Amino acid sequence: MKQFKTLAIALVLIITTQVSAQSKTAHIDVKALMTTMPEMKTAQAQLQTLQETYDKEYKGMVQEYQTKLQKYEQEAPTAGEAVNETRSKEMQTMGQRIQEFQQKASSQLQQKELDLLKPIMEKAQAAIQKVATAKGYDYVLDATEGSGLIVAKGPDLLADVKKQLGF
Repeated sequence: MKQFKTLAIALVLIITTQVSAQSKTAHIDVKALMTTMPEMKTAQAQLQTLQETYDKEYKGMVQEYQTKLQKYEQEAPTAGEAVNETRSKEMQTMGQRIQEFQQKASSQLQQKELDLLKPIMEKAQAAIQKVATAKGYDYVLDATEGSGLIVAKGPDLLADVKKQLGF
């Protein structure tokens, strides 16, 4: 029985080795590919413009807040208690609006980035798949730094995929 178990384990190892030897693997740095795509430059420009618009609006809101706060602090000793209380509530409301704007702008910027990058990523994946199929690769690993790929001995498809995309 023990010999049968050993024989079964050896057989599984041999089959696994044979299957592994038959599959072809390549790698590509998807991040490097995407940064060279012309669509990425357009997307980055759109994101930069949107970021600048949000920054300008945010700075305007903060400037208005600081100006009012300074004015109210100067007038506080001579203004009545009711006026000071109303002004305090107004400043709290303005501060909350600024925080809400900042959160909303950040959320909208992230969503816009996702919306812009999704078709670029899909195009890159389609090109990678086309090149991998044409060259007979079963697996293509992402060699982007930090992706978990430790050793990349197989062929790099970056040049072939760029050629497929026309740049």
